Amino acid sequence: MCHNQNNATTNGRNLFQDVVDVRDFYQTPLGKVTRQLLRARIRGMWPDVRGQSVLGLGFATPYLQPFREQAERVLAIMPAGQGVVHWPRDEPNLTALADETELPLQDYSVDRILMVHGLEGSDHPGDMLREAWRVLAGGGRLLVVVPNRRSLWAQLERTPFGFGQPYSAGQLSRLLRKHSFTPLRTERSLFFLPFRNRSWLRAASGWEAFARHAMPGLAGAVIIEATKQVYGAMPVKRVHRRLPAMMPVPATATRGLPRDRTPD
Repeated sequence: MCHNQNNATTNGRNLFQDVVDVRDFYQTPLGKVTRQLLRARIRGMWPDVRGQSVLGLGFATPYLQPFREQAERVLAIMPAGQGVVHWPRDEPNLTALADETELPLQDYSVDRILMVHGLEGSDHPGDMLREAWRVLAGGGRLLVVVPNRRSLWAQLERTPFGFGQPYSAGQLSRLLRKHSFTPLRTERSLFFLPFRNRSWLRAASGWEAFARHAMPGLAGAVIIEATKQVYGAMPVKRVHRRLPAMMPVPATATRGLPRDRTPD
């Protein structure tokens, strides 16, 4: 694990946590509370996605389900270095595996991108953001969720927020501007501490509400919404891009674990 932003020793390393470990976390009591609180913050930032296409990048599936009730289309792409699992449970698969710097999507093909457990694990975060810019429609929105580098969450490996390179709000904002996104607003979530005690977890919602105002530095996650800049030149890599069809992964190919363990 490396928490030193832009540390050269991370070059060539895969910082993603294995997809099975991430999925298993969201089945634990701590994971379920994490999903509930962070999902509420994300949904509050994007309350209306009617008629739009929503793409989840990284391991965003625990936070995509509410958008399926409104959006025209919802799909998920998980990075090759992380792995892929079937989602949604007991329904046709909507996930695919791809290099996060070479997405199998056409230019300007999605309206919104939700990036969770993604940017901090990529060894090429700039290229990942360039790809997000490429596939977003003009004026499209990007919502990035990353571990807060100053939080306890980023220091403990008991959650997926303890892997990869965490960011401060300022670092993430500068990275987005560098890659032709305009940050619109910054939110924070996961103010409760990542303890597994059941009594503590039952009190998590109340502590979240209190600490959000009293101790904002405790936030485990930084969330920034940004819009795609459609003016000026975008410094995109010149590559021989192939656009294969989405390759759904059958339920039998989810790292050997039963499909019923996939989070909602």
